Amino acid sequence: MELSLSSSNVGERTVLSVAGEVDVYSAPQLRDRLTDLIDSGDSGLVVDLSEVSFLDSTGIGTLVAGLNRAAGAGGGLSLVCNQDRILKLFRITGLEGVFTIYPTLGAVDA
Repeated sequence: MELSLSSSNVGERTVLSVAGEVDVYSAPQLRDRLTDLIDSGDSGLVVDLSEVSFLDSTGIGTLVAGLNRAAGAGGGLSLVCNQDRILKLFRITGLEGVFTIYPTLGAVDA
């Protein structure tokens, strides 16, 4: 399955919706889109991983790099994820405490 990326504005935030597999082959697409959004001033970035079917260490590294870039630009990057297999990766790597992770997009501003 290929990677699909789309962005939209929800209130004050920019939401990057990610669907498909984020792996060593597709992570550069995600990295480039994150970089473009952050560099264009989107400081309240939310990455919606609800439709991600697979995430490997390269994908996780890309999200960490995006978080660091956003923080360096004075903003933040949070995640939306409700899939146990993906959440488990964040728990195992200790990144569950580094990222703000919401179960749904609606919970972001709740």
